[in-house]
Amino acid sequence: MQFWTGALIGAALFAAGTATAQEAGTAKPAGTYTNPLLPSGPDPWITQVDGTYYYMHTQRDGITLFRTRNIADLANAERKKVWTPPKEGANAHLIWAPELHRIGKSWFLYYTATASGFSDDAHRAVFVLENKGADPLGGTWIDRGRINTAHAGIDGTTFQYRGKRYFVYSPYLGPDSGLAIAEMKNPWTLKGKEQVIAMPDQPWERLDGRQILEGPEFLPGPRGDLFLTYSASPCWSDDYALGLLRAAPGANPLDPKAWSKAPAPVLHKGNGVYATGHNGFFLSPDGKENWIIYHANSAAGMKCTLKRAPHIQKFGWTADGRPDFGLPVPENVPQPVPSGTK
Repeated sequence: MQFWTGALIGAALFAAGTATAQEAGTAKPAGTYTNPLLPSGPDPWITQVDGTYYYMHTQRDGITLFRTRNIADLANAERKKVWTPPKEGANAHLIWAPELHRIGKSWFLYYTATASGFSDDAHRAVFVLENKGADPLGGTWIDRGRINTAHAGIDGTTFQYRGKRYFVYSPYLGPDSGLAIAEMKNPWTLKGKEQVIAMPDQPWERLDGRQILEGPEFLPGPRGDLFLTYSASPCWSDDYALGLLRAAPGANPLDPKAWSKAPAPVLHKGNGVYATGHNGFFLSPDGKENWIIYHANSAAGMKCTLKRAPHIQKFGWTADGRPDFGLPVPENVPQPVPSGTK
């Protein structure tokens, strides 16, 4: 994941929820936030660079970047639509899961798109844009085209480990969606053989008519482990949840045998929050706390719509160095903002 590539670029996002404690008739204490952060925000992503926080989510008709230095004021963050898809072509509509990464001296936006005239899985792929300017809300975005994955697929992400850059996405493999990894020649080109590292082989990954692993995101462990979270089962299920892959310190990420899968979801519905999925990670402004951002629904049966909203919460680590996300924090209940927030 971008904010932890190389020497660690953190990422942070923050917010005041749309259905706030004040709206419920209770004053929200200073120094707190409430979930959800916004009324809409499927597939949320955050990046921190030099104390500035960038946020984005699925809008389907383009990509908008939010920018703020105030962890508690996302709703009032500066925002700009930085890219609109062409009217025709391989990346013309259904724009999903954008991710902003700072790689070298350029900004890169990875996103999923579907070809014009189609809405099926076979015509979806991951694409990338590059901006060589200092400001991702300005400058010019260059279309670098489709990532040369071996399969149609969605939800691409990238990270650097031990001097090499890797790309992970969710390819369509027959009736299933799995997770695959490849080394990168440059930020828009894969090299070498693509390796499938996980398939939906657990009952909780095969609910409501689909066998799906998607939304992979990289998380470095405190002991040098590599972790990849992913979202399992279809997004329209109330039981959409996060799973976890682990590779031991020093392992080869391209070796499928290096990855082991947690036997149960590591973040799932609870406390009145449903369909927890498609996450990212960030650090508090002072770098002392680990936080997760994910989308969720506020009630059962809300399915896979733009009403999926971004939630954040602090997490810790188990005694053996694995992330411990706990249950979703309840909505509209004030929570302390990340440490170091000003």
